[in-house]
Amino acid sequence: QLQFVESGGGLVQPGGSLRLSCAASGFTLDRYTIGWFRQAPGKEHEGVSCFRNTTSNTYYADSVKGRFTISIDNAKNTLYLQMNSLKPEDTAVYYCAALLGSAVQAMCIQGALLAAHGMDAWGQGTQVTVSS
Repeated sequence: QLQFVESGGGLVQPGGSLRLSCAASGFTLDRYTIGWFRQAPGKEHEGVSCFRNTTSNTYYADSVKGRFTISIDNAKNTLYLQMNSLKPEDTAVYYCAALLGSAVQAMCIQGALLAAHGMDAWGQGTQVTVSS
């Protein structure tokens, strides 16, 4: 069974940083396109960042470019999202995801419409709140 265990969310002041982690079990991340999605209260899912191991192609939503960094530790089978210069509008539940064989832009943009139903694996979600 493909599973993720997420950690690292919390409350942070504007301008602060957080790192989200997502440990995979039941499959190896290096074969998949991986990504992070978020859902703010009352809004649809948004693809934040997606990365494809086999090509090193990376996608970032315009709203997070230059502030967020997606990475993977293949030895630990874990993906990360480093979030810097956080803003109140970054407040959301963040989900990690994996999809076999997808292009990064397709996963992040089209995948956001399907969310968990369109992915091979979907994390349980972790709350990130940016507030003073």
